[in-house]
Amino acid sequence: MRTRPLKMALLGCGVVGSEVARIMTTHADDLAARIGAPLELAGVAVRRPDRVRAGIDPALVTTDATALVKRGDIDVVVEVIGGIEPARTLITAAFEHGASVVSANKALIAQDGTALHAAAAANEKDLYYEAAVAGAIPLLRPLRESLAGDKVNRVLGIVNGTTNFILDKMDSTGAGYQEALDEATALGYAEADPTADVEGFDAAAKAAILAGIAFHSRVRLDDVHREGMTEVTAADFASAKEMGCTIKLLAICERAVDGGSVTARVHPAMIPLSHPLAGVRGAYNAVFVESDAAGQLMFYGPGAGGAPTASAVLGDLVAVCRNRLGGGRGPGESAYAALPVSPMGEVATRYHISLDVADKPGVLAQVATVFAEHGVSIDTVRQSGKDGEASLVVVTHRASDAALGGTVEALRKLDTVRGVASIMRVEGE
Repeated sequence: MRTRPLKMALLGCGVVGSEVARIMTTHADDLAARIGAPLELAGVAVRRPDRVRAGIDPALVTTDATALVKRGDIDVVVEVIGGIEPARTLITAAFEHGASVVSANKALIAQDGTALHAAAAANEKDLYYEAAVAGAIPLLRPLRESLAGDKVNRVLGIVNGTTNFILDKMDSTGAGYQEALDEATALGYAEADPTADVEGFDAAAKAAILAGIAFHSRVRLDDVHREGMTEVTAADFASAKEMGCTIKLLAICERAVDGGSVTARVHPAMIPLSHPLAGVRGAYNAVFVESDAAGQLMFYGPGAGGAPTASAVLGDLVAVCRNRLGGGRGPGESAYAALPVSPMGEVATRYHISLDVADKPGVLAQVATVFAEHGVSIDTVRQSGKDGEASLVVVTHRASDAALGGTVEALRKLDTVRGVASIMRVEGE
């Protein structure tokens, strides 16, 4: 074993960063044996230097992150501060001054991954970010390396623990959205401002990363269609149960049937209770991968939290340090396929539409005619009502988002349709 240590700089020492530092210290001998050299924490950049950080020498703490990454003797920079800036500038500076980078920054990788990979390649350094998607679950490396000889056709997953906790609570207890959100907040699963989670921004960033790796194409955050889950109601769950389904906020990345394009989207969807993702409870994450040779694979585990995310960071750290010692580099960006991203309007899926209609003869025929005129085939219809008002639930066969949109617009113009109560996609068939 080499006796001279590899030096690591830590940017950020919050929930994840403090766990990275703790595990490094606790398992120092094991990490050294696995890497082939000791690993030394050479500096920790923070915003508030006066805060007590257990197990970290105060002499290592600095507020000058730029100076830390530009020292020139740093082998690896671990970035866990999040956000776009200053993280982007710091990571670029780290490459330019001789360090490889391990990041957990999903937003930055989804937005500027191509430029960061180019900067890493130009300086012959590594950029790893397993912790950016699904916390402790080994997912990006299996997609990038273990399935490198296969053709991935679809990635379908629950990649946000906060939203899964809320939807699971609504499903299991009958709670409304706000009640479930309040419980998630009280338990620490939801932030004071939960917008990034419940509106799908967090999941969309992860979907962009997954799609890019799975399909060897460049998929940016702006390419991902995103819908939040704030409009999901207890009534939607009741309808889902009648169909033998539950509701999940899904990240879905698909290769077109003709192989000429890909899609990436995040939205709530009904999935059959028989699907493996339907049984993912609480704040857990799970990702279902479908490929030509391997068939169907599922990755499951805690998708967030200090220790789980730190586990993924340290896995990358060991890999980068081994590359450093061996004089090689890990895999960079693979975008050779250069498949275009199709707009959401071209995506075909099944739909569950709940309509409030007048309870009188001929309504069903009128509604069915509208669906037929827009080329949307009906799978099942369920009608109930009394006192002049009725509920009509239509489940379609696969139809494009554009066709369904035209159908709904036409339905709203019917005198017998009082309103569209809800529209939800049906996945996992």
